[in-house]
Amino acid sequence: MTDYGRPFVGSIKTVEDDWIDYNGHFNMAYYGVLFDRTCDEAFELVGLGPEYLETGASFFTLETHTTYIRELHADHKVKVTVQMLDYDTKRMHYVQEMFHADEGWLSATMEAICMHVDLKAKKSAPFPEPILNRIAAMNEAHAGLPVPPQVGHKIGIIRK
Repeated sequence: MTDYGRPFVGSIKTVEDDWIDYNGHFNMAYYGVLFDRTCDEAFELVGLGPEYLETGASFFTLETHTTYIRELHADHKVKVTVQMLDYDTKRMHYVQEMFHADEGWLSATMEAICMHVDLKAKKSAPFPEPILNRIAAMNEAHAGLPVPPQVGHKIGIIRK
């Protein structure tokens, strides 16, 4: 059985200089790049790596919610985790946390749901059984983990 991690921890990544915007901030689009690259590493474990496209299927993101907590800067090293929250035959619901790799503080979270698709039929389709079994194993490995408070967070203006 593959060790799916509790949660999965991706390779250390670096905030690149050209990801800093005209305000001198790490641009929000590139948080997504780092989350996405770690997702690729995690989902390769369940069989959804680049070679999976040869089957005529893939998975697409349906929705994300990113919470920015503490700003990163150029050359900061980051560690991103992936925690499976739920799944069914066609979808995965997960959360990612981005930490400063050296100091350990939380920079951002991203909650997402993705769907398995048949690329030829251009519609959703169930995961193949071997992949579904590995997704189930990852979900089980993560079931006892605390869920970050940002999960399920409703966006809006709070009025008192």
